[in-house]
Amino acid sequence: MNLIESKTTSLLIADSPITVGIIGGGIAGSTIALRLAEQGVNVQLFEEGKSLVNGPPICHLHAGGNLYREISDQQCITLLKQSIDTLRVYQHTSNIRPTVIAIPCNDAGHPDDLLPRLTLLQQTYQALVADDAKNCVLGNPNDYFKLYQRSDLERLALQDNPQQPLTPDQWMIPVAKSINLDQFKYPLVMVQEYGLSVFRIAATLALALQRLPHCHVNTNTKVTSLAELPNGWQVSSQDATNHQQQINVDYLVNAGGYRTGTIDDLAHIPRQRMVEFKAAYVAHWSQCDAQWPEVIFHGERGTPNGMAQLTPYPDGFFQLHGMTQDITLFKNGLVASNGNSAQPQLDASFKEKLQQHWTQQEIEQRTQRAINHMAQFVNHFDQATVGGKPLFGAQQIPGNDPTLRAADVSYSHQRYARSEIVKASSALSVADAIIEQLAALNLIQSPPPQTRENAFPVAQQLSLNEIVSYAEKLAAERGFPTSLARPIGH
Repeated sequence: MNLIESKTTSLLIADSPITVGIIGGGIAGSTIALRLAEQGVNVQLFEEGKSLVNGPPICHLHAGGNLYREISDQQCITLLKQSIDTLRVYQHTSNIRPTVIAIPCNDAGHPDDLLPRLTLLQQTYQALVADDAKNCVLGNPNDYFKLYQRSDLERLALQDNPQQPLTPDQWMIPVAKSINLDQFKYPLVMVQEYGLSVFRIAATLALALQRLPHCHVNTNTKVTSLAELPNGWQVSSQDATNHQQQINVDYLVNAGGYRTGTIDDLAHIPRQRMVEFKAAYVAHWSQCDAQWPEVIFHGERGTPNGMAQLTPYPDGFFQLHGMTQDITLFKNGLVASNGNSAQPQLDASFKEKLQQHWTQQEIEQRTQRAINHMAQFVNHFDQATVGGKPLFGAQQIPGNDPTLRAADVSYSHQRYARSEIVKASSALSVADAIIEQLAALNLIQSPPPQTRENAFPVAQQLSLNEIVSYAEKLAAERGFPTSLARPIGH
């Protein structure tokens, strides 16, 4: 192998003789591209959109899957480990604030049902930190979660909101002051579940890939056909100017997100999967005078009492989920593939939305429903207004289990990998698995043992200021308030 010196860093990078093609520039495809390019592997990244990581709404890590009562403990542990890795690599992308879980009186669940899982996750986190102190990215493991009885909230409600919350009690003050305590079962739970900024992730990946000479990013480029070669694939594509090109690659990664089935069809490699269209809504609560934690009000998915999720951002902006069919979920929004195609077919109305074709009336109606859904729990939230257009996208779910949340990669062909992540924090696991597969096929040398940070030297050099600046630019270009790109707790 030759050694070449990057013009933008002082790192020596091994020049790989192979080229890996990656179709899809979402968080999975871009992370895989970054992982490979940081190791000196030549990458051709194809993204149909005009920028990277522009898909489903990402707002938190899912560290431990605490939002999902229906998933297994093993999925929760996997998500916890993946979230820790994500924060170690993408160090400037988190919003450092806890999450409160509240169970309304009209919900069938009980807070005590959460405690065995929370205890298991705390023990797992403690063990991970004991093994490697750099894993301590979710706060002190001994404080992973805290329980609040009604008397605790009554006491906190008498205190003033702090300008900058530093302790769990300080974070809980605005919740205690703003909810009707008669509506909930006790205790409430505060857990160290941090936020994750889709705009700062996109900025980190775009800036890092710009500095890596081994990665060529083809945005505004649609893959039109695939042809299998004796030792790889030929990728045919067309860009926004109708320029067509054919590129031969030694290995192909399908990271097409909700379009993964379309790429499978082009490769003639079938796979069963589901796709679900979801949306979150942006509200502005100008009367808000406190920094809030995220708050999850549990409820039965798909019913009028579906879970309500309040995700805070700076300057009084909030992202809202309501797991009802007239807010975040949509009637006929979950579809499955069939024997004719690996790609589940969404209705035409969803395809229009995915092309940014929302009517202003629909934006206002569904955002107002989200506000009203939250206002049943948070006093005075009915004063909030529409803060911007929805954050939306379609999410792939491999197989036929709609509750699956922790997934990574599958192989249906020796030189073809399929990224099947459901949650953003799983992207690094996919990248690791593909590195291992390439080494097993003797296409690359196995990288030496590395810490998470050492495997991403270029990404680690990026500063918070340059990431935030680029993220604000992306938010503005995509038509969102720039406050959604700004950090909390950094």
